[in-house]
Amino acid sequence: MDTNPAPSQREPQETTEAARELIELLEVMWERGRDMVSSTPVSASQLRVLYSLDREEGINLRALGELLGSAPPSVSRMCDRLEALGFVQRLPSPVSRRQLELHLTGRGKAYLRDLRDQRENALLAVINAMTPTTRKALLRGLTGFQEALEKESPSQRRGGPLGNAQSA
Repeated sequence: MDTNPAPSQREPQETTEAARELIELLEVMWERGRDMVSSTPVSASQLRVLYSLDREEGINLRALGELLGSAPPSVSRMCDRLEALGFVQRLPSPVSRRQLELHLTGRGKAYLRDLRDQRENALLAVINAMTPTTRKALLRGLTGFQEALEKESPSQRRGGPLGNAQSA
């Protein structure tokens, strides 16, 4: 006789609510990290552009728009602002004279590196307060979440941080 009760019908909803609450807390931490890195105002949308360019060096505006799910004019304006801040540069494509490639500048790369360091330090402080067992469970849960996300929408993730995750 099986002594394990069937998973609660409420379990997926409870997990979703817990994940939402965690994401909201992380958003607060992320904003705090952005404030600590620089006085340069970078919007959440512009930060998505920087992350995309970091992963897809040399992408053109059209492909970036598709990746972000944004209209070309809005992507172009965001890149204009990031270029004015010195975070992005447009360079001629070696493939086509009519195309421009988008690249992070040294300043843009330094901004992302500092931001990631601040955020990682904030996470590390919390994770270090966890027991080894809960850290391992968190890693398993996050890895499972990433795998499910990739199955659901493979274009959403391209070699992200959990792909390099190590045991806690």
